[in-house]
Amino acid sequence: MCVDFTNLKKACPKDCYFLPRIDQLVDSTVGHSLLSFLDTHSGYHQVFLEETDRNKCAFVTAAGTFNYIMMPFRLKNAGATYQRLVDHVFKAQRGRNLECYVDDSIVKSKTDEEHVRDLEETFNLLRKYRIKLNPKKCIFGVRSGKFLGYIISQRGIDAYPKKVQAILDLP
Repeated sequence: MCVDFTNLKKACPKDCYFLPRIDQLVDSTVGHSLLSFLDTHSGYHQVFLEETDRNKCAFVTAAGTFNYIMMPFRLKNAGATYQRLVDHVFKAQRGRNLECYVDDSIVKSKTDEEHVRDLEETFNLLRKYRIKLNPKKCIFGVRSGKFLGYIISQRGIDAYPKKVQAILDLP
């Protein structure tokens, strides 16, 4: 199903809440020996719409008119709203042992013991705010992995091979 929000997007003012700079997030992971990569399950659909705004996202089917209860993906300010949510949820962890970019997060630790504590702190917050992860996209306790288009490890940052393959294939 596809709902056209063109007119709603035109009527809504832009939310200028910033998205973090990817280069800063990636740079902040260097030197951490243990990493866990988290991805939320249908992230935007875990954010409740204000009751007064639900009728603005109404859609019509053969079975009747319905309203979204949770934030649909294509709303104008969905990205900014979701980033504001994760910034609030993880405010005590961001920059210290966790980085978030919309629905992608990385838990970063220097030791195995720290990593267990950091994951426990993260899971407690996820549970408190009822945020669900997509287990198929999560990787726990690894030395390196893909984050925001880069390969992250303790020794540094590498380009993701699929992103640079066209350049490598040039004659």
